[in-house]
Amino acid sequence: MDNIRESAVAGAAVMHQAETEAAVAAEAPLFSFQVITDTHVTEDAGHTHNGNFDGALQQIKELAPHSKGIMHVGDVTDHGFPGEYAEFQRIWNKHRSELPEMIMTMGNHDVGLGVWEDRIGRFLSNTDTAAPYHAHWIEGHLFIFLGTERNLKIYCSLSEEQLNWLKSRLEEEAASGRPIFIFLHQPLKNTVAGSYEEQQWHGVEEDDELRAVLEGYLQAILFTGHTHWELEAGHTFFDGGGKLPAMVNAVSTAYLWTDEDQHKDGSQGLFVDVYQDRVVVRGRDFDQAVWVESAHYEIPYPGR
Repeated sequence: MDNIRESAVAGAAVMHQAETEAAVAAEAPLFSFQVITDTHVTEDAGHTHNGNFDGALQQIKELAPHSKGIMHVGDVTDHGFPGEYAEFQRIWNKHRSELPEMIMTMGNHDVGLGVWEDRIGRFLSNTDTAAPYHAHWIEGHLFIFLGTERNLKIYCSLSEEQLNWLKSRLEEEAASGRPIFIFLHQPLKNTVAGSYEEQQWHGVEEDDELRAVLEGYLQAILFTGHTHWELEAGHTFFDGGGKLPAMVNAVSTAYLWTDEDQHKDGSQGLFVDVYQDRVVVRGRDFDQAVWVESAHYEIPYPGR
């Protein structure tokens, strides 16, 4: 009788373990990636910006060994100088064998501080990027990178051709129901932290035109940089208001900015987990090596 009872208990334990493992597997993300921005790498190997970039990559290695990609939302360098790209590559090469692909778009610091030079071309050649705007497939999901086509000092300029290309890509993928990830350095006006009109760090010349293209594509998520506004500030996340995609401020690894309109030392970024029914975005403070509890956002798929 005791043997029968022991067998029953053992069987129940095995079943419970199997159920637990199945539940954990069911909640595991389909895949994960990271979003960083505004690294502002300089020619000085000992500069804080460079050290912060190095530290962010180290934490991504440790925390996300199965990551499918690092998405960089611009201001890769501080001035777009050749020596800055060389320093960027030195830091990246230190870690790249243990990290997934990094995909980049341009920021104003990369291309806008020397309008007499082809800094867009320099960015493309030094980052192995094919064009100012480009798309990629990762784990069956569409990743779209938008970028300026003019060397403007602060703003970005998106051609009609680029906007039409974006519209066609969104239309093609809309029926799938899968999330679509979009990356652009400058945010739309009055959306995420730093982009409010009085804060003056929005920056898309074709703001109205881009909104018109994005409107209705609620399964899309737009990640932007440029403002450096810290994760602890208000409005890191914009829910789209039922008309536009959700938008997230990806902060900066180089230095931060506050709601008091002041510079702040620090380094932050985003970790993104993609599930069957939602996307989870978590803010990471690389400088303090902690998760930012207030920067945790769950974005359900439309109709779920």
